[in-house]
Amino acid sequence: MLKKIIFLLLLCIGQAAYAEDGYEVISPAQPVENPDKIEVIEFFWYGCPHCYHLEPAMSAWLKNKPANVRFIRQPAVFSEAWGKHAKIFYTAEALGILDKVHADIFDAIQNKKEKLLTEEEAAKFFVDHGVKAEDFHNAYNSFAVYTKERQAESMGSRYGISGVPALIVNGKYRVTGPSAKSQENMLNVVNQLIQKESNK
Repeated sequence: MLKKIIFLLLLCIGQAAYAEDGYEVISPAQPVENPDKIEVIEFFWYGCPHCYHLEPAMSAWLKNKPANVRFIRQPAVFSEAWGKHAKIFYTAEALGILDKVHADIFDAIQNKKEKLLTEEEAAKFFVDHGVKAEDFHNAYNSFAVYTKERQAESMGSRYGISGVPALIVNGKYRVTGPSAKSQENMLNVVNQLIQKESNK
């Protein structure tokens, strides 16, 4: 059990080597969905305390992000538990309430110590947030949510993710706490990369 906890914490913290400019170059670069926008992807896990502590800064950044930036939240999946939490994310998305409950899911897992690993635990959370039980179960067990959860399992390797939180800029650059020298500096590096890409 202790080995498993240590393994998960290493994934959460990340093991990337320090980068001179605060980021690492992704090779090969990955395509973006909309070439007219600068794409920023946030890889996270609801069970990661570092992701939880980054969330207030991310929320503030989102309110003032440049108009040419397209932001995507991407649950990372490195274990069965991470997959269950990704499923909760996609269920909330399918129900159209992701923005409303995203911070509350973090709070439930990080502060209230709710595991939210089973369908029953997740159902209680969603019902407490005004979702009808039937609507929750239909979304949770839908093919669309299942498909997105499966796709999430391969996304980390596509971008060379070894831990979370991690931010990807335009499919070319990977920013982590270690690469940026600190978690607090991650968004500063992202802003610099957005400016760099915008000037091309």
